[in-house]
Amino acid sequence: MVQPGASGKVPLAASDVAGAPGAQAAQQSDFDARQQVLDRRTAENNYQFAVAEHNCYSTCFVNHCIGKARDNMRVVQADIRREQLALDEERRAAHAQQRDQQAALRRAQDEANAPQRAANETASAQAYEQKQQQHALDQAQRQAEAPQRAANEQAYQEKQRQHALAQAQRAGEQSQRNANQAAYDQKQANYQNQLDEARRQGEQKAQERADKAQRFQQKQEEAAKHKADVEERQKQAAEKAQQKQQQQEQQQQQKQPQDQ
Repeated sequence: MVQPGASGKVPLAASDVAGAPGAQAAQQSDFDARQQVLDRRTAENNYQFAVAEHNCYSTCFVNHCIGKARDNMRVVQADIRREQLALDEERRAAHAQQRDQQAALRRAQDEANAPQRAANETASAQAYEQKQQQHALDQAQRQAEAPQRAANEQAYQEKQRQHALAQAQRAGEQSQRNANQAAYDQKQANYQNQLDEARRQGEQKAQERADKAQRFQQKQEEAAKHKADVEERQKQAAEKAQQKQQQQEQQQQQKQPQDQ
């Protein structure tokens, strides 16, 4: 016979919660409440022993006092242990009953679904058979179309080959056009270089002629200046010679009256 818990409540029988999720939740709530009570009693018992042990040190017979306090603590501890074992046993029984109920529910559901499952299996077998038949038809059709596919493939390969040849020919013609264009561009570049060189030489010769003309003009100017300088010096020398001659003539004229 199951002992009542520390809370004073009689544990619910497993049949009271069979197949009822609400009843199972209530039973679990009762288990939790009873466990909390046992946990509080354990904590309280340990606390009472600690207080009693502390008080024993103020008495004359310390060891005897502590031993008595420990005996009292063990009595309460044993009672809590019995209730804990009973609660654990009820939990195990409830869990076992829930597992049995779930297994029975699954079996009942399997039995209820058996006709539908059989129908589904029959439908699946028929669908598989139809799929196999369709696959055989498709395979036969592919085999019948194989010559045409081969001919189409051969025609496609020939078309690809002709396309490759045409592309290669166009590439060769393009290469020749590129070469011709490059030769023309080079010829134009050479002609432009020749024009640039002729223009540069013409400009250089023109500059040289201008330099020669400038040097010639400078020489002419220097020669004219030199000639003018020479003529000026000759003129000055002539004037000096004339003046000297006049001075000599004057001196001679002055001497002649004296001689007479």
